[in-house]
Amino acid sequence: MTESASIERPPRSTPLRAYAGEIHAAPVDVFAALERHLRAESEGTGIAVDAAGRFIVVQGGWWYRAEYRVLASENGARIEHELLNVALTAHWAGPLAGQKVLRDSPAAFGALLTAMAAELEG
Repeated sequence: MTESASIERPPRSTPLRAYAGEIHAAPVDVFAALERHLRAESEGTGIAVDAAGRFIVVQGGWWYRAEYRVLASENGARIEHELLNVALTAHWAGPLAGQKVLRDSPAAFGALLTAMAAELEG
């Protein structure tokens, strides 16, 4: 069962990484594909969805929060992704604990965009 996460960003949060990419498809379709992919990948972590705002939060562990937003763009949809440290105690240790996640995040975001683009084209 998936736990719930809050749409509201915790007051103590530090952005660690930010990415953006474009997919040539309607924002509503991109958002639906993003939600499907994140739900499939996020088993055991908290997820919150604001469909009207095209905003998704995935939160797990004591430090990790990922935010995704889908915006309309000239060529379809722009996906913005931000990784945050939301540790309430030992805030300084979040980036240390998440070194592998942070190191792998550019490739993971690229793979997500590639998978979604392939799904939406096919």
